[in-house]
Amino acid sequence: MSEPILPPLKPIPIKDRISVVFLEKGNLDVLDGAFVVVDKTGIRTHIPIGGVACLMLEPGTRVSHAAVTYASRVGCLLVWVGEAGVRLYASGQPGGARADRLLYQAKLALDDGARLKVVRKMYAMRFNEVPPERRSVEQLRGIEGVRVRKMYELLARQYNVTWKSRNYDHTEWESGDIPNRCLSSATACLYGICEAAILAAGYAPAVGFIHTGKPQSFVYDIADIFKFETVVPVAFRIAAKKPHNPEREVCLACRDAFRQTKLLHRIIPTIEEVLVAGEIERPKPPNESVVPAIPNKEGIGDAGHRG
Repeated sequence: MSEPILPPLKPIPIKDRISVVFLEKGNLDVLDGAFVVVDKTGIRTHIPIGGVACLMLEPGTRVSHAAVTYASRVGCLLVWVGEAGVRLYASGQPGGARADRLLYQAKLALDDGARLKVVRKMYAMRFNEVPPERRSVEQLRGIEGVRVRKMYELLARQYNVTWKSRNYDHTEWESGDIPNRCLSSATACLYGICEAAILAAGYAPAVGFIHTGKPQSFVYDIADIFKFETVVPVAFRIAAKKPHNPEREVCLACRDAFRQTKLLHRIIPTIEEVLVAGEIERPKPPNESVVPAIPNKEGIGDAGHRG
């Protein structure tokens, strides 16, 4: 009698994963069934890819077709970034958006009244106060800008950091001052895991509400809700130390901050809470639509992973 076949392994929910891992100067591949990075001496380092939400690939990294395939199957987002994660060049979407949630998100963004309600909810969650009544999206954006600049100034004084303004040129990275370099590295880490969560939940990074017209508009919307409680204080704390390699110090500190604040547990529920504020029902499929010829596999019942 043959041995019983083991059931297929189920993906780890996004909320239970390591937030982000940075890789540089190595070849990413699948060798002997393991997801590994191979350095120039041939030494393999195993990466538990199924337990990682986002893999940041810095300059000097090469990725095989097998590695990309493996990452997509387990729902790990691959993001190609500049040195220290200061610029996002491309991302490998792990499976694509879910049609029902994509249509729901687009319907909210195209309805002026619903969009304003979503923006007001984002404002309330970000600043812990109800936004002023009878304000348009543009007016709320202006109020937000003033508040953000003031928060940068307050944090700079708190950590005894010399602060001029939020400004940097990604084409001449070294020309920026240390606080701005730290902030750029920190926000890049946050954008990476927010995009991973948005994709995992089945939404589209480009369909934003406050930010529009960019491939990561919705990423910026969601990241801004968490920015000042996570990565911005970390960036100013590291900048105050004036380390030799501030970008690396910031990336490591952000990883620890994400773990301590359990950020991956909170991103997807926050997305759902924000969109529900639009008070629009999820669109139902038309009666004449055709059901899938090949049924989808049973999922894990978690909003953080597309089954």
